[in-house]
Amino acid sequence: MLSQADRLHRQMFRPQASPQGVNWEPPVDMLETDDAVLILAALPGVDAQQVQAVIDNGILVISGVRLLPDELRTATIHRLELPQGRFERRIELPAGRYESVRRTEVNGCLVVSLTKAGARRSRP
Repeated sequence: MLSQADRLHRQMFRPQASPQGVNWEPPVDMLETDDAVLILAALPGVDAQQVQAVIDNGILVISGVRLLPDELRTATIHRLELPQGRFERRIELPAGRYESVRRTEVNGCLVVSLTKAGARRSRP
């Protein structure tokens, strides 16, 4: 069963470009607070500043590219499980308006913070 699960995992993450040129989708978590909606996307090895995050008709679109480091392009690869190439993830947002889209990087995850329009920040 483990070998079958490993084979299915490899098939699932094999880069195959879609008609839009997208090879894979990162897994995400979405959390909501009183002030913001936070989306965490698992993107180890991807610079947060190179990722686009835009809202399009109530959908957050996260897109970018993960490439092998140059020194690995000629290496013998014994295992390659992290998907490479162009990625895009579309996440339907909770109803509402958002004032800003901010990107940060925490522990290999891209964190997209969407500040709710009119939200008051609590002060300690």
